[in-house]
Amino acid sequence: MTLKIFGDVVSPFVRMALVTAHEAGLNDRVERLQAGVKPTEVNSDLQKLSPIAKVPVLVTEHAHAIHDSRVIMEYLAHVSGQSQFIPHDGVKRFHVLTLQATAQGMADASVLLRYEQTQRPEEKRWPEYKTRLIQRIDAALDDLEKNGGDVLADVNVGSISAACAIGYIDFRHAALDWRKGRSKLTQFFDGFSARASMQAYPLA
Repeated sequence: MTLKIFGDVVSPFVRMALVTAHEAGLNDRVERLQAGVKPTEVNSDLQKLSPIAKVPVLVTEHAHAIHDSRVIMEYLAHVSGQSQFIPHDGVKRFHVLTLQATAQGMADASVLLRYEQTQRPEEKRWPEYKTRLIQRIDAALDDLEKNGGDVLADVNVGSISAACAIGYIDFRHAALDWRKGRSKLTQFFDGFSARASMQAYPLA
């Protein structure tokens, strides 16, 4: 039986799910099904699986639909039986989950910035909103540089989320020059990007 993941790999959230599956040794059990979303339109196929009709959506081997990348990543970690993705130890567990939340928030701001720059009609764009999104991205990057530490050194839901979020920024927002002044994060990203799991789902 097969795990089905719906979405486009250019989405940092879809890529997080796919990379987690690969790292968890579930790659041979995953079928990726293309599904795109637009900010002002409903994807009727996704709507049948998820009330919010966003990607990614995972359909389990028991035909149950799971949505939200964080829930999907936890499900994949559970199925694999490998505790390193979400550690049991309380201190490390919540450090990993907090780093994951930071990376996910950064990815969300990055996608919204992309929508603001390319999808919203030019006459309706909001400069202050764009500035705030960039501030959120920069603050998250600074936090990862300062506090990533041991969490980024391991393969877990936090480091996977961070790598995929930064990969999206690299791909869509190169003008932000995120590497400047962030040597630790640059080293992490370059190393993680070389992993087979990331190479299996390139953005270009």
